Amino acid sequence: MEVGVFDRTKTTDKLISGSTYNLIIGLTLIWGFAVNWWMVLNIPIESISTIGPIFFFIGYFASCFFGIYLFSKSDNPVVSFIGYNFVVVPFGLIINLIVSQYNPDIVLEAIRVTGMVTFIMMLLGSMYPAFFNKIAGGLTIALICVIVVELIEIFIFNTHHGILDWIIAVIFCGYIGYDWARANAIPKTYDNAVDSAAALYMDIINLFLRILRILGRK
Repeated sequence: MEVGVFDRTKTTDKLISGSTYNLIIGLTLIWGFAVNWWMVLNIPIESISTIGPIFFFIGYFASCFFGIYLFSKSDNPVVSFIGYNFVVVPFGLIINLIVSQYNPDIVLEAIRVTGMVTFIMMLLGSMYPAFFNKIAGGLTIALICVIVVELIEIFIFNTHHGILDWIIAVIFCGYIGYDWARANAIPKTYDNAVDSAAALYMDIINLFLRILRILGRK
């Protein structure tokens, strides 16, 4: 029976050193961010806008869920990396649409702030893994509640309160610490490194988009 990446307590795969494990996580993250950066620079917004919103979001969710299924269930690092890219590309299209609305200086500031916050949360995740494991359930409930409130505000009341961006940013800070703690609690293999990077990538990108909105309002 296949289990999700963070439920793996044993493995028959080759174990690697901690430094190699962290290097693979870092390189996988850099790859995803580099692909997104290339997409922002080279894919015109107009070409994305020509896609009907219904088809766009169906394709977006289909690609993301397929990618998540691949990297979370596979124990082959190549298959997991392919799944990771099925997540990176649709995220890149969303990033492209959102980033185009902001001044480049604000985007760079958001990248810098996201990088610093991510480093701090990874450090805290390494120092206090038990704490992040305890709050994991609360983070999920809080995220679902905030998303529901945000959707109601947008589609029913046609408004959006900035405090929601702060709350979601804090929630994803918690997720970064949590996923980093989990990444260091499972066997250190090439596949687990790619899978862990994929989970962290989604946390970091969601944090970046919220920080961008917060800074953009200044």
